[in-house]
Amino acid sequence: MRVTNVVIAGVGGQGAVLASELLALAAIAAGHDVKQGEFHGVAQRGGAVFSHVRFGERVHSPMAPRGQVDFLVALEKLEALRYAHFVKPGGIVIANDYKIEPVRVGDQRPYPDDALDFLKTKGFQVMALEATQVALDLGDHRAANVVLLGVLSRSIDIPQEAWEQTLEDRIPERHRDLNRRAFAAGREAAPAGG
Repeated sequence: MRVTNVVIAGVGGQGAVLASELLALAAIAAGHDVKQGEFHGVAQRGGAVFSHVRFGERVHSPMAPRGQVDFLVALEKLEALRYAHFVKPGGIVIANDYKIEPVRVGDQRPYPDDALDFLKTKGFQVMALEATQVALDLGDHRAANVVLLGVLSRSIDIPQEAWEQTLEDRIPERHRDLNRRAFAAGREAAPAGG
């Protein structure tokens, strides 16, 4: 009764909630039992937002225990660092190599530009790509979340047809073509099987 645990993390406005919804719907379409839990910080002000998505034959809780997450999908590299404690040893971190300076009051610490390299030293499998730039090249930076889902899709037990149907059903028609192309670009950028 294997359960796959995924955390999707980002900054308010990056589409972390939509990405987790798309993952949950695709997992349901593939016949899995799914639980999803969303946690919003001060999202409308650029605060942290993260979601847990758990799927498998039988799932009892929406939140994965710390140290047991198989995949962390980070829409910004500081968020990869912030939520890495959820990832199991040797787990996979799929990260947008993109920087959003946090809003700070009295905090003079520098942005951790080496966050992704640091995570590699901790034994995580880090798959980093400039998803925001990929999405921008496709026409809209806001599709970076779907680019990262395309990367994730190469490593989890959800058939491509379930993803395609989910995008068709959930994404409004005016954004559907962009999101299809973003998903395909992420799949193409990902190494097969993780």
